[in-house]
Amino acid sequence: MEYYALQVKTGSEEKYINLFKIKHPEADIRLHFLQRRLPIRRGGKVQQELAPIFPGYIFLETGTNLQSSLYWALRKTDGFFRFLKSNQDVRALSGHDLEIVTHFLKYGSVAEKSKVYFDEQDRIIVQEGPLKGLEGNIIKVDKRKGRAKIRLDLDNAPFTIDLAFEFITKSSD
Repeated sequence: MEYYALQVKTGSEEKYINLFKIKHPEADIRLHFLQRRLPIRRGGKVQQELAPIFPGYIFLETGTNLQSSLYWALRKTDGFFRFLKSNQDVRALSGHDLEIVTHFLKYGSVAEKSKVYFDEQDRIIVQEGPLKGLEGNIIKVDKRKGRAKIRLDLDNAPFTIDLAFEFITKSSD
């Protein structure tokens, strides 16, 4: 599979996907908008909200190289800004960018809470979930809120996001 990154209007990612599917139902591709579920406390009540992992980006999954007709169909859909690297130099994701995107794709379109525990030195140990494999990218842990701030980069542009976790008791190995 080949994966491409499209930059679209931030906040309109789902609208772009729906619009593209309506205009081009015959297209043999999958468009992924990666999100994470976070517990948000408002007015003393905790609610689960969805937030994008990569705001303003949609990932195109196709079995072949990007065909000219598909390229133009994607570009002409309202809300489209550009392909990564650029519209003149469209390349499939590779290397670190591909690893990060496929890491989140294996947890589905919505990343749920990771299951973690803390060892004797108060270090976070991830048992399962989207944080698994990203332990080296964790820059801050907020135990009270149940969130870990991680640093990622896409197309050599670093950014930070919060991912939710829940405590579990350490399994006896």
